[in-house]
Amino acid sequence: MDVIITGGTSFIGLAVTETLLERGCRIWTAVRPGSPNREKLPKHENLRPLDLSLEDMERLPEAARAAGLSEKSRPVFLHMAWDGVGSAGRSDRAVQEKNIRCSLMAVEAAAALGCGRFVFSGSQAEYGICRENTAEDHPCSPVSEYGKAKLEFGRQAEALCRKLAMDYVHARIFSVYGPGDHPWSLVNSCLRTFAAGGHMELGECTQKWNFLYIEDMAAAMAALARQQNLPGGIYNVAGEDTRVLREFVEEMFEICGRKGTYAYGKRPPNAEGPASLLPDIGKIERLTGWRPAVPFQEGIRRTLEFVKERG
Repeated sequence: MDVIITGGTSFIGLAVTETLLERGCRIWTAVRPGSPNREKLPKHENLRPLDLSLEDMERLPEAARAAGLSEKSRPVFLHMAWDGVGSAGRSDRAVQEKNIRCSLMAVEAAAALGCGRFVFSGSQAEYGICRENTAEDHPCSPVSEYGKAKLEFGRQAEALCRKLAMDYVHARIFSVYGPGDHPWSLVNSCLRTFAAGGHMELGECTQKWNFLYIEDMAAAMAALARQQNLPGGIYNVAGEDTRVLREFVEEMFEICGRKGTYAYGKRPPNAEGPASLLPDIGKIERLTGWRPAVPFQEGIRRTLEFVKERG
């Protein structure tokens, strides 16, 4: 199967790329010119990087054809490029509106390439502040500009894909962790601090939370891309282990040998506010056969090894 990827050098993009290569896919991935993450891409005969930024999506069909994509191919388009994912960017309306415009150009590029399916990496931020189980039909009331933009793009992209005769799959990805994640993420911050015997200041951490290991997330995205006759629509991508966030923090503390200290109630909520994560993943499990395979304890041990190796 041929796959076009944007955002392939991101944390989730790299994992999805490696998983698809392992499954025998041929991949053309758009990489921002001069990106320092380009060197992180695996060296593989079936991977062809294209020097294109998110703003260059109009040039993607020509670049992919020039890099060997067959005119007869009917590839899947996997769109994971999205600027402004950090705390400041999530609140920047101009950045998020640009994401929508450029991503709609990606939909047009996918149609020009003859793609049959367009898969988008959405976010739990689209739901907003929830305190109950969240299935795909749950009402969406996003708080951050980031969540609003992901939701709005999904609405426009679904209609555009229908017009262009493509299936539209919207993966609402919940909290992913693992080796290679941003150093400021909660998991990496806790592991790095505890491993060094330092002090970790946290928010209240009383909300329900859900974590998904990076390899499980990549397997879910691969299933959404490759599953034959998959109905279009929204799919929650999350773990099966939902608990109060403090329980996850204290489990990390134990795995780190109870080194260091931590205190709750010292930091304000993030851009999405004090939301709970209570995802229902029955739909993706039922329609693809995918299920999370890596328990939190095992995922944390793997991530801790990575953190220690990197110092």
